[in-house]
Amino acid sequence: MSRSDAPPPTQAPRRPLQPPLFELGTDGRLRGHVALVPDLTPESSLEIARYWYRRYLEQSGHPRNTVNSYSYDLAVFEMLIGSKPIGEIRPRDIALFLDDSQTRSTRKRRLTSVSGLFKFLIDKAQVLEHDPTESFYPEHIPLKTPRPLFREEQERILAAAEADGPRAHAAVWLMLCLGLSRGEVLQLRADHVDLSDPEQPVVYVFYENPRHRGRERKLAAGAPFTAIYRRLVEEHGPLDYLIPILPQSLNKLVERVAQAAGIQRHVTPQTLRDTFAVNRAREGADEAELLRLLGLADDSRNRMSVRRYIKLAEPPLLAEQAAPRGA
Repeated sequence: MSRSDAPPPTQAPRRPLQPPLFELGTDGRLRGHVALVPDLTPESSLEIARYWYRRYLEQSGHPRNTVNSYSYDLAVFEMLIGSKPIGEIRPRDIALFLDDSQTRSTRKRRLTSVSGLFKFLIDKAQVLEHDPTESFYPEHIPLKTPRPLFREEQERILAAAEADGPRAHAAVWLMLCLGLSRGEVLQLRADHVDLSDPEQPVVYVFYENPRHRGRERKLAAGAPFTAIYRRLVEEHGPLDYLIPILPQSLNKLVERVAQAAGIQRHVTPQTLRDTFAVNRAREGADEAELLRLLGLADDSRNRMSVRRYIKLAEPPLLAEQAAPRGA
C-alpha cells in the first residue's frame, strides 16, 4: 500500500460542526432534521455527502449551472467508485474518476468538482481531516487565440445590427463598443442606464451574486448609445431588461447579424468583446485598465488574456524586401 493510500490514523469519534449556512441545533452541531437527511459524519455515504454539499452550494449563492455541473460530476464519481463512506475514499478512487475523463477540460472540471466536495467536508462540515485530492493538479488548458473583427467588418456588423432591429443593434453595440460579456448584456436593466446627460450616458454593470461584485463597473457609453437606447424604448415600450432573451438566442442573433454583414468566419459574443479589448489596447489601454474595463479579476490567467489583446494591437511588423538580383 502506498503512503498516499494509507488510511488516516484512528481517532476518537467526534461530532461534526454544522456549516454556518445550515440549520443549527441548540448545541451548534449539524442536525439531520432537514428533509430527514442523516447527520453528516466520516461514515456517511457519498450520496449523503453529495446532498449536503449541493445544499451548501445553493445556499452560498452559486449559479444554478455550477451547482448542477458539480452535482452531475459527483454522481458520476459515485457511480464509478460505489457508495463507500466518505472517510474511506482514497487517492486511487480520485485517480479512477479522473482517468475516466475523455478530454483535458473534462478532467479539469471533474477535479474541481470533487476537490470542492472535500474542501467542504474538511473546512465547512469539519467531518474529515485528510483530502484525497490534494496530490492531483489540473492540467493546463491553453487560452483560445482571440480573432477580433477588422475595422471594416466592425462597421459592417454595426450597420447590419441596426438594420436587423433596435434589440440587435443595442446588443451588438454593447458588446462591440462597451465590452460587455454575453451574461452582462442579458442582465442589463433599464435602471442600470443613466441618461441624465444624453451626450454622456453611463452604463452600470451590476451583479446580484455577491461573489461577483468585484466585476461591477461604471462605463461611459457616449452619445451614440443614447439614440440606440431611445429607439429600443420606442420599439418595445417601457423596459425592464434591455435584451430579454436566452443566452443561446443571443448567440443566434450575433450569428444572424454577422451573416447579414457578409462576414464569412464564425462570430460570437466573445468575438465582439475581444474586438472591443483590442480596440482599447490600440488606443493605449494597459493591462490594468483592460482588466478594469472588462471586469476581470487581477490574476495570472486574466493578465495573460489581456496581454494577448495588447500584442494583437501592436503595429504590424515590416519585413524588408530582398533587393532584386542584379540591382
